[in-house]
This record gives sequence, structure tokens and C-alpha cells, in this order.
Amino acid sequence: MPIQATTPFSQIGKNPGQSRGAALGRARLRPLPILFAAIPALLLLIAGCGSAGSPAASKEFTVRAAASAIDTNATDRFTVSLPPSKPQTGVKWSIAGGQNDPSIGQGAIDANGLYTPPPLLSRDVVQVEVKAAAQHDPALSATYLLTLTPSFTQPLRPQEANLSAGSTLRVTGEIAEINSGSIHWSLAASPSGGPSLGSQYGHVNSAGCEFSSRGYTKCAAVYTAPASLPARGTSFYLVGSLDNSPRAVASVHLLLNGAGFSSSALQNQSAQDQSVEMGSSGGNANDYDSSQDSHGNKYVNDCCGGTLGGLVNDRNGNLYILSNNHVLAESDQARLGDTIIEPALIDLNCNPQAGRTVGALRYVVPLQSRQTNVDAALAAATSAVDPSGGILQLGSAINGRLGAAAPAAGTGEVLDASRLEGLRVVKSGRTTGLTCSTVDAIDLTVQVDYYYDCAETQPYYTKTYRNQIGIPGAGFADSGDSGALVLDAGNAEPIGLLFSNGSSSGAGGFSVANPIQDVLGELGEGSVSGGQQFKIVGGARHPITCSNYDADERIPASPVDPAQLANAKAQAESAAATLMRPGNGILGTTAGSSLDRPGEAAVIIYVDRSKPNFSVPKTFAGFPTRVVLTDAAGANAGILPPDRPDGIHLPANVLRNAATVQRQYAPQLMRDPAFFGVGVTQSHDNPAEAALLVLVDTEKTPNVMPGLVGGLRVRYLKVGRLHVTRSKYDSAVKRPTSCQLRAGRR
Repeated sequence: MPIQATTPFSQIGKNPGQSRGAALGRARLRPLPILFAAIPALLLLIAGCGSAGSPAASKEFTVRAAASAIDTNATDRFTVSLPPSKPQTGVKWSIAGGQNDPSIGQGAIDANGLYTPPPLLSRDVVQVEVKAAAQHDPALSATYLLTLTPSFTQPLRPQEANLSAGSTLRVTGEIAEINSGSIHWSLAASPSGGPSLGSQYGHVNSAGCEFSSRGYTKCAAVYTAPASLPARGTSFYLVGSLDNSPRAVASVHLLLNGAGFSSSALQNQSAQDQSVEMGSSGGNANDYDSSQDSHGNKYVNDCCGGTLGGLVNDRNGNLYILSNNHVLAESDQARLGDTIIEPALIDLNCNPQAGRTVGALRYVVPLQSRQTNVDAALAAATSAVDPSGGILQLGSAINGRLGAAAPAAGTGEVLDASRLEGLRVVKSGRTTGLTCSTVDAIDLTVQVDYYYDCAETQPYYTKTYRNQIGIPGAGFADSGDSGALVLDAGNAEPIGLLFSNGSSSGAGGFSVANPIQDVLGELGEGSVSGGQQFKIVGGARHPITCSNYDADERIPASPVDPAQLANAKAQAESAAATLMRPGNGILGTTAGSSLDRPGEAAVIIYVDRSKPNFSVPKTFAGFPTRVVLTDAAGANAGILPPDRPDGIHLPANVLRNAATVQRQYAPQLMRDPAFFGVGVTQSHDNPAEAALLVLVDTEKTPNVMPGLVGGLRVRYLKVGRLHVTRSKYDSAVKRPTSCQLRAGRR
């Protein structure tokens, strides 16, 4: 249930209760209604879940909570148990009291016993008394004392940063507490903290905290990179943890480079005071959700934003800003002529009057159509936009800071199987800034969920896209990067338009882009623009600096059931007796975990790397085989390489054959509600083979997970449904007068 909020602006362009805009890949800001005069602030709430807690008992029945202590970013589930001698009855839940400031409140509990804490606390630790009463006998009741601690209100800003030797970075964080709280800062190898790293990784100093009775506690730190860079381990984390809540941890992913440049998303999120470059925060000025209170006053619940991706022109030289439908046109809900602003509402505290007008919505490819296959829209650019089509951070470093540069002009690069070898892709977006990765899937069929509202409470449409581009890595993109151009890092040729991403299990991630030729083609169709011909505005080809935040990440293999592993070991011994022949290239066998099928055992087959063309069976005795190219010493030592394939490195004919299998079997596989994407990829169990990549919804269990489909291996990736995966929240807002709100109704 979203927390409602007041809006900071006087001109509201929606009818009371109306919601506009889907929140697919956009960052979202969710303000809060003013519950008391002393704190007219932006507040937020993120749902979560707790672990087992301790019960509180009465003589008649017992109240239990899933967790005995939670922070403000979590929820808690309460239940009651009656003795067998008592009749089963319904329960009335209530909040009996608490230590939090009464004007903020003690939180709320619904009829099903789900407790939602207040969005901020008035002290470091608060206890709240939850009461349960039997509906048939209100005298039969019990209470539970739940402990609350504050949490972070949003990720640290920036989320990622690439730094040169001796450079500095200011990091900020917000705590869901007023007039108190602090953040402990450290450098660690893990985003969850742990032992602090030594001075060879630089050092971090607290810059203090700002306390207020009118909003969140805000703390800052300054990180200074070492004067000389370490030879190894240049990827690590600046971790912020709340002193009063060890569960509340946030981090910034840091990279150190010897190329003499620094970059972070702060540049993409900041308002530009000169010509507006692409890659910046931006969106529709109406991209918010509004409601009315009991007095008829209008307020804003949420606001959204994305990325102004690139500049295109038509045959007459008219300039247009290119981004997603769900960024510029609010997922089919906007009106032609709507104002497009920079930065987006989420970076303006939901105040469109503070934004700079950069365009007017002109052409929209409709989402709710089976005939369309892209998420794209164009806004007629104003004179505030740089006409050269420059994109933030794509250029060379000036005084250590990457400047803007235009992409390669034209219709972009066709991403077919022959171009994948060695390909690196790059994007510059609102939330994660300048990042790069590889391509992990082509010919991807994928379902993406759209919503009417930023809070994603009102489903709008689930669209199936075909022939999409899949990009790996949690660091490549996040909510708010939607609309960014995806480019070939080697030559700045546009490849695609980023439009969705999701977080996968094992700290990974997955993003999806529309092929750029499809984007330009559908925007130019007669039903959209009357048959215009659009091209990317830019210049000559040039290489782009690449910041791959996932390059040093090692995703551990999923644990395998010991009994299954023991069975696989027995089959590995059988495989050795069956497969090993003098001179055939097989050096040995063992058992281990499958990389294509996380959590399952595999028969590992060591193959002489000088004889890589030896054909290894895809399965043995029902277990997938995992091929390791090595030498005799490596096989005898049982060494498994830690790295997985980086991108796709397969011959074009192998990928084309796999695409035929994908087209034949994707519809059948996606009949399972747990599968929402099927594409062509490279097997991780045997990198010499193509495989089908199947996206598995983390919230669902597949009916069956076949190891082979159409003769191809199948690689499974558990990932959240592709829409907003992590929302962004920013600074506090103040309540306008009811007269101001009413003046803006239309």
C-alpha cells in the first residue's frame, strides 16, 4: 500500500484520484502526506519481510510475530494461536501504543495482521505495542512489543563511481529519523560490509550529518582515492551502516582506474545550466500520481523519471529527443504536446516548475498493441537542447571529468551474430551513469509489465517483445536508466534503446534493449509519424571509455543438495569408465555444480584444451555435463576455472541454428507462468555450445525445467519481473495550500 503525500508545486494537471504513467524501469519518488505540522517532509516506505521472532503470550491465546525487531524499510506479519479448548475465531488487530512521536504515528496493522511501520522515527530505537483481540470476545486479547529501528530512505548517492588516483567523491545518505541518527562509513570488499580494507584502497572521512525536525537526517562522507592505484582489487565498496541498526546497510560500488578520469551518476542527475546534453535525467512533467484527501485537497502520491536517451532528426532537420514511451508518454497515458523537462520530477522533489523545458511530446509508439515491438517515443526538442546530440560522459576527460560527446550519426549498428565477438556495450543513464557490459542474449522473447501509476499498484498491460537484446550485470543499469541509448563501446554506434531491467538471484542483474533499427523504423511508420525517416544525430565513430562495474564480480555457484551431489559423483565415475579412451581428449571426470542450471549437480568432464573439438555429450545419466578445457595437471588437481564466459563468443551459424530452435520453442516454454523470457545465449556449462536462456520469475516455481530443448542446452536465470526493480527517493517536499492545488486542476 503506497504512502500518500503532499506535492510541492502549485500547478497540478490531473483530476483528483487520477493516476498517469507506468513505472517500467523508471526511478520513482514517493512522498508522504503531512501527518503533523512540524514535519512537512518527503517520507517513504519499502515493503520487506522479517525472520522468526519471539512470541508474546496471554493466558488465553498467544500473539506471534515473524520478527521481534524490524527497521522502517520492512513489514512484519502477526498471527495468533488459540488453545485447543477455545473455539477458533477472527482477530481484530490494532496499535495499542508506542514510543514514537504521536504526530508521526506508530505505524499501522491491517485486518490480516500485516504491520507497516511509520516512515520515520523520532529516536534511535522505538517500541510499538501491537494488540490482538478475539472478535467473538473482545476481552480475550494480548499484546506484543515490537522493536523498530530506522533505516536508509534510499540508496546512497551515487550508487556507483569510477575514480582516478587521488580524486575525491562526496557520498550522501538519508536516515528515516528526525533530529538524530548517524552513519558509520567504511571500505569493504562486499556491499554488505565486513572487514575494512586497508589504506591502499584510499580512505573515507565522515562529513557530518544534518539534523532537522522537518525532514530526514542527512549524512555525508568524502572518499579519497589512493595516490597510487593497487595492482589488483580495484573494484570494492564504500559502505554506510546505521550505528543503531546493523541490519541497515547501503553501499556505493567503486572502481579505481589509471586512465585519469572520474565519473558518477551525479553528473546525469544534476540540472544542466548550459545546453542540455542527452543521457540526463528527464521525463514528462505530468509523470506523477495524485489523490484527494478528505477535505478535497489534491496531493501527489508518487512521481517518476527516466533518461533522455539521444537526439534524432527527420528528413527536414527537425530535432527530437528519443526515449521510452513509459518515460516520455507515461505508458500510453500522456497527451501529445505534454511538456518534457530536465531533470526528471524525481530529481526535483516532484516540482515540475523547477525543471527546464526541453521538449514537447510529439510521436509515440503505442504499447498496447500486438503490432508494435518497441518502447519508444519522441519529443520535439527546444533550443535548450545541444543540437549536436552530445551524450553525457561519452567524451574524453577534461580536468579529470568526462565530457559529453555525440554518438556515431546514422541508423546505428545491426547487432547480428557476426558482430558479437569481443563486443562491449555502453550507456549513460540517469541512475547509474556511465556503465558498460556485454551482450548475453539475442533473439530474446520477453514479457514486460506496465502500470498506470508510479507506485505499480494499478497494472496496465503486459507486453511481449521479440528479437530483443539482453545485457548482463547488476551494475549496468537500474530504475531511472530507462530511455538511455545503448552503444558499441568500440565505435559509438547506437545498438539499442534500454527499456527494462531486473535484479537476479546471486547479486546479478539483467537488462533489455530494443534494437535501434526497430526503434527508428516503428517511430517512422505512418500510423505514428506519417512516414518520417529518423536518424540518430551525431558525428564520426569514436571509442568510448568503459566502466564495467560487474567485471570483477564472481557470482558463486548455487549450493547443491548433498545427496544429489553424491549421486552425480557416482555417475562421474561411470562416465570416466565409459567416455575416457586413449587420445580422445578426455582427461578425467568429477562431480560439481551446474552453471546453466543453478542449484543442480553436474558431471564435470575435463577435456584437453589442445583437442577442443571433441564432442562431449550434453547429459550423462540424467545430469548435465560441464566441460572444462584444461591440461593434465589441471585435471589431476581438479581445478575449476572461476570465470564464466564474458559475452557471446560463438560462430554465426551456431547462433542462427539456435535462433531457429528459440522461435520454435519459446511460445511453448512461456506457457509456464514462471518463465517470462527465452533467448539465445552461450552455455556456461560448455562455452563451445549455444543454449537457450530462460528467465525465471523469482516469485514463482516452474512446473518443469528441462535440461535440453530442441537439442540445445538450457541456461536458467532467476530474475525479478522486468519493470521497476529498485525505486529511488530524494529530498523532502513541503505541502502547498489547497488554493494552490485547486488552481491547477484541468
